[in-house]
Amino acid sequence: MTKQKVKNMAMAYIFLLPNLVGFLIFTLIPIVCSMGLSFMEWDSANPMVFVGFENFKRLWTDDTFKISLWNTVYYSVFTVPLTMAAALGLAIILNQKMKGINIFRTIFFFPHVASLVAIAVVWNLLFHPTLGPVNNILRFLGIANPPGWTSSVDWAMPVIIIVSIWKSMGYYMILYLSGLQAIPRELYEAAKVDGANSFQRFKSITLPMLTPTTFFVSIMLTIACFKVFDLVSVMTNGGPGRATNVLVFNIYNTAFINYEFGYASAISMILFIIVLAITIVQFRAEKKWVSYM
Repeated sequence: MTKQKVKNMAMAYIFLLPNLVGFLIFTLIPIVCSMGLSFMEWDSANPMVFVGFENFKRLWTDDTFKISLWNTVYYSVFTVPLTMAAALGLAIILNQKMKGINIFRTIFFFPHVASLVAIAVVWNLLFHPTLGPVNNILRFLGIANPPGWTSSVDWAMPVIIIVSIWKSMGYYMILYLSGLQAIPRELYEAAKVDGANSFQRFKSITLPMLTPTTFFVSIMLTIACFKVFDLVSVMTNGGPGRATNVLVFNIYNTAFINYEFGYASAISMILFIIVLAITIVQFRAEKKWVSYM
């Protein structure tokens, strides 16, 4: 190896070192510690006690864990595809050449960078059962008993999903925009010459060319959905009852409210395994999708 190559490698490692140190301290070490803690019983006030797989066995009889897992799956199943569809639709619309297009792009991206607390407060006011404009409009339209929304066991999670889609679609719209703008215009022109209509061009050109972007968006959205906490905490605090109690919120309550750090770590490991399994499935599905297209 030449002296210049050694120098270049050393320079590369120097630039990577801050990120590697941060990953080691704030990600890798906590994950390893959490894995070890999942086999312990610990309340932070008394010495740790090794309990083996007891924390994992407890999961099978814990109704709160089962409900939080179901709520997380329910939230993810609806949020991921609907957010992707909304983001792609917005990207296609805002990829057109028109006056003031950058202003509209900024407007739709703004919710992603806005304060989550402010967003949650505003949406809670909008969906207020008695004073909110949403129910007032429904009453005006003739619906005498509109839903209680965040105060209703049946409607609290749909509200969380709606707000989550509204907040996230602008960010993923930007990703889809970059993907759309990377597609060569010559492909569309050639398809037009061959007589392909708009839907045929979308199906045969846009969707296949956006496969890498769609794959990335689906991965990031799935991980984000399984990690959802802040929106639930601010809007419903896991309620009413346990209607919006998701996995991360359950982990937080178990660790920092009930001081069962070992059991909370066990739930965290289950969450890690679920996300890892879904990611592996998505990787395999992406390969099949590419070969099919």
